[in-house]
Amino acid sequence: DAEAAALHIGHQTAWFALHRRAALRPGETLLVHAAAGGVGSAAVQLGRAAGARVIAVVGGPAKAAVAKELGADLVVDRSAGDFVAAVKEATGGRGADVVFDPVGGAAFTGSTKCVAFEGRIVVVGFASGGIPAPPLNHALVKNYSLLGLHWGLYGTHDPQAVRAAHEQLTELAAAGVVRPLVTARLPLTGAADAVQQVADGLTTGRVVVLGS
Repeated sequence: DAEAAALHIGHQTAWFALHRRAALRPGETLLVHAAAGGVGSAAVQLGRAAGARVIAVVGGPAKAAVAKELGADLVVDRSAGDFVAAVKEATGGRGADVVFDPVGGAAFTGSTKCVAFEGRIVVVGFASGGIPAPPLNHALVKNYSLLGLHWGLYGTHDPQAVRAAHEQLTELAAAGVVRPLVTARLPLTGAADAVQQVADGLTTGRVVVLGS
């Protein structure tokens, strides 16, 4: 039940970002920020399922280990190295075709420096607290796209797409291709602490609050 609960929003957010918005193709390079987090871990799994090469960016060695277990081809600990240089080196200077960014701030700024020609940066959130001002002149010169993703709006604008995505995710989960990363199961009395841990960036994957 905990994994089923975690599958819904996190994996649908990643699915819409990668497939509906960025049109990720097999063989492309996908850069995922906060790759050990709730939506980031989903993006790593779905990127692999789509046949992409996944570069995961995390903060700290423990989260790096999690991202590696999720199947990332390359893991970069931003606290120990420059992810921009790592992406350029891993792609022979070309850069990432698709960037999945739920962090914003410095993560977004760095992504503009290592996104490929005609690449796509999908803005999913601003977990860092920093909302960047996109350098539109840079986007013009380098021919990359900035795409927004607010999953909740599809419930109103295209509910059929939400149902279709859920069916595909259910099939992937049943086949064992994706599995929600649930790292903690807490009682309802621990809900406030769980939210604070997520806000402080101390968690990996999803924290599930149980009703009983």
